[in-house]
Amino acid sequence: MVRFGGKMACQLVSLGGNGAGQFLAAAAVALLLRLFSGPGPALMPEDESPDDEKNDAADEDSPDVGKVFPVTIRWSNITCSLSDKSSKSVRFLLNNVSGEAKPGRLLAIMGPSGSGKTTLLNVLAGQLMASPRLHLSGLLEVNGRPSSNRTYKSAYVRQEDLFFSQLTVRETLSLAAELQLPEIASVEERDEYVNNLLFKLGLAICADTIVGDAKVRGISGGEKKRLSLACELIASPSVIFSDEPTTGLDAFQAEKVMETLRQLAQDGHTVICSIHQPRGSVYGKFDDIVLLAEGALVYAGSAHDVPLTYFSKFGYRCPDHVNPAEFLADLISVDYSSADSVYSSRKRIDGLVESFSQQSSTILYATPLIRKEGSKKLSRKTSVKGKGKGSWWRGFWLLLRRAWMQASRDGPTNKVRATMSIASAIIFGSVFWRMGKSQTSIQDRMGLLQVAAINTAMAALTKTVGVFPKERAIVDRERAKGSYALGPYLLSKLIAEIPVGAAFPLIFGAVLYPMSRLHPTFSRFGKFCGIVTAESFAASAMGLTVGAMVPTTEAAMAVGPSLMTVFIVFGGYYVNADNTPIIFRWIPNISLIRWAFQGLCINEFRGLQFDHQSSIDVETGEQALERLSFGGSRIKDTVVAQSRILLFWYCTTYLLLEKNKPRYQRLEPPCREQIQSQLQLEPLDPDDVKQPQQLDPPPPKKDASNQQLESPPVEIRPFILEGL
Repeated sequence: MVRFGGKMACQLVSLGGNGAGQFLAAAAVALLLRLFSGPGPALMPEDESPDDEKNDAADEDSPDVGKVFPVTIRWSNITCSLSDKSSKSVRFLLNNVSGEAKPGRLLAIMGPSGSGKTTLLNVLAGQLMASPRLHLSGLLEVNGRPSSNRTYKSAYVRQEDLFFSQLTVRETLSLAAELQLPEIASVEERDEYVNNLLFKLGLAICADTIVGDAKVRGISGGEKKRLSLACELIASPSVIFSDEPTTGLDAFQAEKVMETLRQLAQDGHTVICSIHQPRGSVYGKFDDIVLLAEGALVYAGSAHDVPLTYFSKFGYRCPDHVNPAEFLADLISVDYSSADSVYSSRKRIDGLVESFSQQSSTILYATPLIRKEGSKKLSRKTSVKGKGKGSWWRGFWLLLRRAWMQASRDGPTNKVRATMSIASAIIFGSVFWRMGKSQTSIQDRMGLLQVAAINTAMAALTKTVGVFPKERAIVDRERAKGSYALGPYLLSKLIAEIPVGAAFPLIFGAVLYPMSRLHPTFSRFGKFCGIVTAESFAASAMGLTVGAMVPTTEAAMAVGPSLMTVFIVFGGYYVNADNTPIIFRWIPNISLIRWAFQGLCINEFRGLQFDHQSSIDVETGEQALERLSFGGSRIKDTVVAQSRILLFWYCTTYLLLEKNKPRYQRLEPPCREQIQSQLQLEPLDPDDVKQPQQLDPPPPKKDASNQQLESPPVEIRPFILEGL
């Protein structure tokens, strides 16, 4: 393999010219050989050593697929702050939040908009995006011992449901099972496992329906949400995180989704979800709730009537026939209608936060962390296993099959691209109708070849940059699970799009060539189609790089055409290569427009005779090529240059995807002074303390008018701390 790769690299380098071209070709080929011949990912948990792998070899050979291991998550003193360098201020997204999630129970994180629900969920799931402006601290226990978030299987269902739109529900789950569960070698066992998931989540009725997107109607929003759950349940996670699972759904579909989450909790999963303001029937499905207000903890504990009884002690009673979720949301929300309402609502919230923190301080923070026996063994068993077992080629063929189904079934996009190819060819052919061999036809031929190169490149670029950013989000999630490596994904995408991507330049050339009456030989027509096809693939590779560089589709649609405009200016038609300023002479060497235009001109003008009247007229096509500085070039040089550009953009895409892969904020332990200030106690030593000191909440004051309890008066703490 090494000898073959080295021989191929030498051949490509020999075709790539001298100097920088040789170096670029050698580097690109070496990197591709490294990417497409290396092994797949082999993930090892942080707390697991190679000796532990040997001891658990028997367990890995006979995995318990579908079995859920119970996991209890306990967090305390979670503080997340966001600093602003311009105003030198710090805003607390979370402020000393504590709580607990148990297996078999559905925990809902509730609060108004901006209260920190999603931030807390991301912290618990280990999915908070890293930023130098963020500071995250706190304690996290998994089954009674301090642990990172990657020592147990977890699933994260985000608000946005992203899938490959042309695959059916059954195909989506089957491919996910093949990628995530390589230990299930039998097709019958895998199909049975997928069918059980379909029936469990109520997707059997739409199993053979495509997922769909904005262009093609597919399954409903509620079914997409349940499909997201099904894809995450493939590996039997112990903990399920769900961010706003009812967003965008009607009341009926929202209740169905929440019923599914409740059933998963009853099956032994630890389910944690964030939700804004559920209906009454949905609130009744919660076992525990966490109430947040402006990043502070207002209540954490059992759901149903327990929080209503708790808040009634302070005089806040829920009226009859009122949704408890609405009552709680109104209670912990700030009313910005007037200055007085802001003051009173903040005073109420601060009093509730202060009261709950005093009641829960000794329970949450005074108990020392204990390393329980057997937790390490459970950590190993619940870790991601078997992801490295699947061979590189197995993952490649699975991804190739998925990419081919997505590309070949995308009927609306393919119809639009075919229609635009035919329409543009007819328009250009009508403008340059049956060009003769007069002196004026020389300029017409050059203009036609230039617009043909621009049209082909822009069509391929816009299609790729419009699709790849969303697909990249799916790939990032799957790679985070260790389903496959980046090399087989890029290679499978390139190969799967060759038949479909080559069809449109061929259609364009088949219509344009006879209408404009270019060089009328079959070999010249074949070379014309080959050049524009190679240019189309190079433009698609450039679109992948742009999509990997920017975060959104809108940004990609702005950056891609702007970058292509630069290549058009240095494409050989508007600025002669010999007249290009020295500082810009490197741009034509990487301009795919220039190389395509050069190859099309050589293919068209070489061997062509023009009508001439005087000695200053252009007699042959070779003279026209000399005026464009293409005299000593060959079509072979164009093909090699286009191949180098394609390899360059693919290698750049790989490096960008590796560099821009999601990185998450690290949870740092809180400082001892912070815990002391929260407790307002002396430091506790587990060896000296037999019984943790209990702190009773201060007695609330009574109102003489209505004899009801009122929240204790406290100072209003500013949410923005200036000067930090």
